[in-house]
This record gives sequence, C-alpha cells and structure tokens, in this order.
Amino acid sequence: GCPGRPEPAGAAPVPPPPPPAPVYPDNLDGWIHNALDIMAAHGIPGSYDGIYRNIMRESSGNTQAINLYDSNAAMGIPSKGLLQVIDPTFAAYHVDGTSWDIWDPVANIVAACNYAAHRYGSMDNVNSAY
Repeated sequence: GCPGRPEPAGAAPVPPPPPPAPVYPDNLDGWIHNALDIMAAHGIPGSYDGIYRNIMRESSGNTQAINLYDSNAAMGIPSKGLLQVIDPTFAAYHVDGTSWDIWDPVANIVAACNYAAHRYGSMDNVNSAY
C-alpha cells in the first residue's frame, strides 16, 4: 500500500520470497556439500568426512578418474569418477534430481553413497574398495 494509508480490509499480506537456492563452489568441497544436501533430502546417510576420505582413496579428487585394470574393467565396466562407480551401480542407485552423467561429481557422490547406504549402512562404514 501507500505510505500513511491503511491496507484495504481483507488484503492478504504478501509472503516473503523463498530463500535463494544455495550456490555451491565448483570444487571438491562444494560437490560434497551439494551431495550432502541432496542426500539429506532423500534420507541417505553419510558425513562430509566419510565421503571425503573415500574420494581421496578412490580418485584423489579427480572427477575423470577411471580404473582400466581391475576385474570390472576386464568385464567392460570400468570404475569411473570421484568414487569409482561402475555404470550398472550408477544406474541402479542414481538419485532423482541429479545428473544421469556418471562423470558428474555430485551425481557420482550421491549414487555411490546411496549404494553404500544399501550395502553397508553408510559411506561412513566403507574403509576399502566396494
């Protein structure tokens, strides 16, 4: 309304705008925080430290990491990305709202954590290759 004039009777107050969506830096820290927010919305357990520890072991933080030498590679399904996920696992444990690109760092983290939650209870329980 205008200053100094009362609002007309029955006028509904205008709700405040929703908070802006978080903006995550395009780096390992941002990818993990983004993944944790998506995981929380889907009830997938995991902690920053558990995810970070597994990424460092699996790929040293390289989003383009690929294993061309293990048993999966021998079967034509090499492990890919930050958490070294194979295509069938990524497809089975993909989480809605994330990219279908296995190389996408957030999608790779979320799918791997979803798989780990089903198999081990949480990514935090994974201390070796899965």
